[in-house]
Amino acid sequence: MAKKEIERRACVRFEIPGATVSYKIFRIFPRLKKGYSEEFCPLVDLSRGGLRFLCQKKLEMNGKIKMKVSVPGERVPLELLGKVRWSAANPGKSYQYQTGVQFSPYGEKKKQNYPGNLVKIIALEQKFSEEKKRDKETSNSGNFEVDG
Repeated sequence: MAKKEIERRACVRFEIPGATVSYKIFRIFPRLKKGYSEEFCPLVDLSRGGLRFLCQKKLEMNGKIKMKVSVPGERVPLELLGKVRWSAANPGKSYQYQTGVQFSPYGEKKKQNYPGNLVKIIALEQKFSEEKKRDKETSNSGNFEVDG
């Protein structure tokens, strides 16, 4: 029998088809390059507390990161600050790594995330969790036999 792991995350994770992440790593001695380290990396999932995305570079654990999350149908991307919590190989895939990021706290101070982003994430959570639930119900509704 398979051993079940305890889910430690307090926030619901959800997928947003077609969403991407562009990111920039903060360094003690910043390079002259001012753009993003990688752009248009596929978003795997999102929650109120963090996200997971695919990328080509292994990111340093506990590194501070600035992300721009672009969601299809939304005009303005979410700009979020966070900390890299893990980065793992993604063997045999077109993107070499998966990376997990924990968001910085929400608030009005300088190194905090804008509270309006949390409101937006909650709205996205409701929208995409409902879509997934409807899709699941629709796919299950066809599983019946007809006597003939």
